[in-house]
Formats: sequence, structure tokens, C-alpha cells
Amino acid sequence: MTLPDTMNAMVTMGHGGPDKMVWQADWPRPDPEAGEVLIKVAACGLNNTDVNTRSGWYSKAVSGATSDSGHEDVNDEDPTWGAAPIEFPRIQGADVCGYIVAVGEGVDSERIGERVISDNWLRDPHDPDNKSKSGYFGSERNGGFAEYTTIPASNAITVVSDLSDAELATLSCSYSTAEGMLSRAKVTQHDTVLVPGASGGVGGALVQLAKRRGACVIAMASEPKHKEVAELGPDHILPRDPADLRKALGQEKVTVIADVVGGSYWPALIDVLERGGRYVCSGAIAGPMVELDLRTLYLRDLSFFGSTVIPPEITENLVRYIEAGEIRPALAATYPLSELHDAQAAFVAKQHTGNIVVIP
Repeated sequence: MTLPDTMNAMVTMGHGGPDKMVWQADWPRPDPEAGEVLIKVAACGLNNTDVNTRSGWYSKAVSGATSDSGHEDVNDEDPTWGAAPIEFPRIQGADVCGYIVAVGEGVDSERIGERVISDNWLRDPHDPDNKSKSGYFGSERNGGFAEYTTIPASNAITVVSDLSDAELATLSCSYSTAEGMLSRAKVTQHDTVLVPGASGGVGGALVQLAKRRGACVIAMASEPKHKEVAELGPDHILPRDPADLRKALGQEKVTVIADVVGGSYWPALIDVLERGGRYVCSGAIAGPMVELDLRTLYLRDLSFFGSTVIPPEITENLVRYIEAGEIRPALAATYPLSELHDAQAAFVAKQHTGNIVVIP
């Protein structure tokens, strides 16, 4: 197979607004190094990490909600998820579905032609459980907002499914993040899980994956989205921010809150968590600064968990769920990669339910 020397790519040139993403029609195509594969990207999903990294939202100097524009008060020392600088130019995009078209030294050539999705966590092969040595695809190395990308062979997970490329590209980040959260909180069939932001990519994944574990699931979403959220299978659906959450819950007793929203409504969530309950967080799209009464934390014996770097088996298990038909994608829209600016604007506006995908 003859591969082109150059490719189309959307390249991020620095921290800031969407204008920092620049369309390149002749960007050098990467070659796989030892232990890597070259993937022809068929589709790439959008996620908050791409926006937050580009805008610099992860910096401790920023206190507002996730925004598509750049943040003027970003610290150069901590603008990424790992609180470290990022090298530019950078091709972002983590949620790749594509086909292996070449392999590097040490990788079985029989893998050429496999359909794969990306396991986005880049681990030290000699110390894979060491979270401090982890990187993220599309952040610490180039990702999938291009026609071709390379990734360690162990991070290209073969999937056999009737789902379309675009549908598979909705799953990698959102669903692995959600499954990591539920695993960290040890959710079982005995739990009642409250999911704020259930119409989003991670929120919708939390609904499906918590139901897969047998838990009772209460979804929260804006009322115009309730019909679409209902298709994900929650037991109950509540408005996004009811004035009296305890009353809205009725007789339901919440044992787990799985949250990627944060923001000003956060104290109301914590107030309804049962004694011995668990709160797990992997995002703060409505704002990272929240108010906590420490008496609520210790007098109710609550446990709080942060969830970012996931164990290797999480994505591997996710592929098994996909192949068994136990979860399904929620594809909201597709855009050409060249229209990534518009796609990210729609993503940040949060008027959709599910995930948005770009096609090279």
C-alpha cells in the first residue's frame, strides 16, 4: 500500500480561542516508530479535554466554566490536565476510530487492516500502573484530528462491530471515563446513582454503564433533552437543577453521585448524598470552584473520589461491552474535520445530546 507523504490536519498552534486551530493541507504524515502503529483515521470524537487543553482551562489560575475561548489568566506552567506545559504545534483529538495501515518495528504485520479504537492513556510500558508517568493521546503526543496518526500498538484496540466508524468514535473517551468513574466508586447493583449532565457524552455513558452494573440510575438534564436521555435507559429523569432536589428525588436514596458538571449547584448534590455515600468526579464543565461544608463530609461519612487516569483493563473491557451489544453510542452529529471550529462551538454550546464527531 502506497501512503502519501503529507496529509490534511487541524493543528493547534498555542493556547487560546478556536483561531489557534489552523487547517493544514500538507502536514507531514507521521511514520510509526518501534512498537507503534500507523492508523488511517476514519472518525474522531470531540471531548472536553481537547477544548480545555487548547484554552488553558486546566490552569489553577482559571476559575470559570469550560469555555471555547482562551483564558487570559492561564499560567504557562500548568495549562494541561497533568499540570505541565504542552508542546506546540500539536494535533489534538483523542477519540479515534480507524484502520491500521502500517506498523513499526516489533509489531506484527498481521495487524495491518485491523479496525481499532484508541485507548487514550499513554502508559509507561515498564510501569503501567504508575499514574504519574501517564500521558494523554492528543495532549502529550499528536492525536486524531488528521488523516493519519500513530499510537503505541498496545493502545490500538481491535474492535469487531457493526457500528459505523463515527459511532465507534463516540465511545473511547466518554465511555472509558465513565467506566473509570464507576469502577473508582465501586458501583454495584445495590447503588442508586445520580448523574448530573446526563445528556453529555460522559453523562450518557454513565447512565448506560451504571445500568449495566444493575444500579438504579437517576439522570439530570435540561427538560428539552429528556426524550433523548430516556432512550439511554435511566430509571428516573430530573430537571437539570430543581429548586428542591431532595423533594424531586422523592423516596429515592442516592448512594453515589457521578459528576462531570460541578458549578454553583454542587452543594445541593452533596446535600442529598446518603450517609456513607460516594461522590466521584471527572470534570467540572460548569465551573471548578465549589463550596463544601466539611461537616457534611465527615458527619455523614462520605467518600470523595477524583477519577482521571484509568487502569488499562477499563478500555479493554469497554470493547467487550461494545462487541457484546451491551452499550450503544449516542451520536449527535458529524462534521468534516475542516469544520472543526464549528464542531467545537456546537460541542461547547451543549445543545446536543450525546457526542459530536469529525470525519477527515
